Parts: sequence; C-alpha cells; structure tokens
Amino acid sequence: MLDHRADVSVDPPIDPDECDCAPTARERRSLWPSLMSRRGALAVGALGVAALGMANAPTIPAAYAATYPSWPDVQKAKANQAAKQAEVSRIQGLINGLKSQVATTQAAAEKAGNEFYEAQQAFYEASARYDDLAAQAKAQAAKAQDAADKAGQVAAQLYRNGGDDTSLQLFFSGSAASADDLLARLGTMDKLLEANKAVYADAVTARDSAQNLTDQAKAQREARDKLQQVAQDKMVAAQQASEAAQAALAAQSANLDTLNAQLAALRDTTAKTVAAYQAGVEAARKAAAEKAAREKAAAEKAARDAAAHSGSGAGSPTYSGWCRPSNGWQSSGYGPRSVQCGNGYCASGFHAGVDLADSCGTAIFAACSGRVVYAGYNGGYGNYIKIDHGDGTGSGYGHIMPGGILVGYGQYVQAGQLIAREGNTGNSFGCHLHFETYINNRPVNPVPFMAARGVSV
Repeated sequence: MLDHRADVSVDPPIDPDECDCAPTARERRSLWPSLMSRRGALAVGALGVAALGMANAPTIPAAYAATYPSWPDVQKAKANQAAKQAEVSRIQGLINGLKSQVATTQAAAEKAGNEFYEAQQAFYEASARYDDLAAQAKAQAAKAQDAADKAGQVAAQLYRNGGDDTSLQLFFSGSAASADDLLARLGTMDKLLEANKAVYADAVTARDSAQNLTDQAKAQREARDKLQQVAQDKMVAAQQASEAAQAALAAQSANLDTLNAQLAALRDTTAKTVAAYQAGVEAARKAAAEKAAREKAAAEKAARDAAAHSGSGAGSPTYSGWCRPSNGWQSSGYGPRSVQCGNGYCASGFHAGVDLADSCGTAIFAACSGRVVYAGYNGGYGNYIKIDHGDGTGSGYGHIMPGGILVGYGQYVQAGQLIAREGNTGNSFGCHLHFETYINNRPVNPVPFMAARGVSV
C-alpha cells in the first residue's frame, strides 16, 4: 500500500491563503492538539475528571479511590457478626458509589456531547456562509474588472490621443459625403459617450458591490474561525467526559460482579462457601471474555469478507491511500437541504457530509490512515468518530450503532481498517453512515474530495 501522504499529486489544490483565513502551522497545532493515549485517558479518568481540567465535569467519588475487599477479607468478616455487618455496609456503599458514578459521568458525557454537536453545527453553518460570500465577492470582483476593461476600451476609442479636439478629428477626418453623413458621425460619438458613461457606472457599482461582499466575507471568516475554536474546545471537553464515563463504567464492570458475589456470600447462612462464590465469579468472567473474543473475530472476518466481495471497493484503498468507508448507497448529499422529519424530530439546514445507507451493523472502514481525535457521543450525530490524517485532511463518521465504536481516542488506524458498525443513533431516519471530509478542520464536499483520490462515494 502506498503512503498517501507521499502522493501529493492526487490531492486537490488547497489554497494556503483562502482569503488569508487558512490556519498557520502554529494554529493547526492548536486546533489539532497533541493526543492523549486511551490508556492514559482512562487512568486519569479513574482518578477524576478534575485532573483533566474539566471545570464543569463531576469528580470521581471516594469509591474509586477506596480499597476493594478481597475474598480473604470476606472470609474473615463472615466469621464475626459485627465485622460481617460492617463489611456488608462497606460493600453496599461501594456498589452504590459505582452505580452513581456511572450515571453521573454518563449524563455529563451526554451533555458535553450535545454541546459539542451544537458548536460543531454552528461552525459548519458559518463556514458555509463564508464560502458563499467569498464566492459572491470573487464573482462580483470579476464583473467589476470586466466592466472596467470595457470602459477603458470605449474611452480609448474616444480619447486615444487625449482630449475632445483629437476625438472630433477622428470623426471629421476626410470629407463627409453629406449632411446626413456628418450627423450620423456625431450621433455615433454621442452614443459612444453615453455607452461609456453606462459602462463606467456599471464598473463602479460592481466595484462597490465586490468591496461590500469582501467586507462581509471577512467579518464572516472571523466569526467562522471563532466558532471553529469553540467547536474544537467543545470536542476536547466532550472527549474527556466520554473517557471519564468509560472509566466509571470500566470500574463498575471490573468490580460490581465481585462485590455482589461478596455481598451474597456474607449474607448466606447456608453451607455454601465463600470459595464457591469466588469460583462462580471467575467462571462467569472467563465465559464472557471467550464470548467477546469469538464475537470480535467473527465480526472482523465478516467485514473482511464483505469488503473482498464488494463491488463498491469499500475498505480497499486505492493508489492514493484512500478508500470507500462503507458499502452503502448515497441516500443524501452534501449542502443545504429542506426540512426532514421523523422519529419525533425534524432536521434541516446545512448537511456537512454524505449519507451512505445500509443495514445496521454493516462495517465502517477508515477512509484513510490517521489518528482518532474523537470517539464517542456527539449529539445529533449519535456515536461518532473523527480521524486526523496528518496532512491537513480529516474524516468523520456518524450515527454508529450502540457499542459499535471499535477504536479508541488517540489510536492510529490504517486505511481500510474496521473502525465501527453502522447504526441509527442521534438524529437519524434509518441505518446509515454519515460521512464527512475536512480540509484544515473545515467540512468540504466528500464527493469531489474523494473523487480526486480515486474513490467514488
């Protein structure tokens, strides 16, 4: 497989100035912050979101820092009534703390995800308005230039040698055959003068309009860039909240079954031993791990088989290092769209990607190699993944099914790698992948973007 970053010939031109609005290298580093590893994020999340700098996020309760009882502790407490009751209370407190923290952090993650989505959409709409104004300003400037050129051509005909006298000589040169011929020449000069005035007026009007549109575009660009930074900040906050929620859930998953079994062992008045409860927990864990491994292997094989037999080329990188992210058909395109309603809500406004529809659970592949900069809940996008491809481009994947995110924040993925499962989460009217592409962190139409890289979507 070729390294797509080395093959710059397939990339469409990326205007480095774009009306002086493209981020500099320093700004890009600010907009694409250095990545925290998933393991590191989980570790910090287990200690508390406050350590990550999230002022509004809940901190991890004392239950996370507490020492969990061992099976020998339970065995020892069971032999003494007072100690047993104290251990029962302690374990109940730990269980309640775990459940409470999961609920609290999940609510915080949902709130942060919704805020990220709203900020992201505001930025996308501002970006689209800027693009429209910039295009209008460019067209009006061309019109002004054309009108000015025409005015100059007429003026050159009238005043080629400078002044009205020489222009009159142009018309009176030679001999007029008759009075009618003279009047015709005078009439022609009057028409030229009037035409020149009209062309000049058009040029001034076009120039003023171009300047006005340019000023509007500049103001819109500034607003867009501010909203871009807000969206970036919200994305970081949402990712941290998601990691904290995952840490809470991981802590609960790792300890809840054991704590419940220990509680049952303490309360048991039969001859069943503590060792039997312990053995039951270990057997359940082993069975769950084996089941998860089988399901993962089966899912990966199904994805490989689907990609190998797909006529659309999904998951198979082209010469450019890019590939189609899904086998689905395009059910919705890029750009403004009318109101669509379903599932108790309505969607309208700017559609910043293309929808590739297929059945829920269908494989989603990384469109190109890169690093995952977001993996989690994102408001109207539902479960969402964003990948930075390291060359100023990026890609986004929305509406992933519950539990369908198969990669983590900070993870490096290869082009064509299975990263998710298609779903219907967020503001979705049916199972599909919402696919986005970005240049300098701003959305662009995926159809020409991917076509320039040899991929049809």
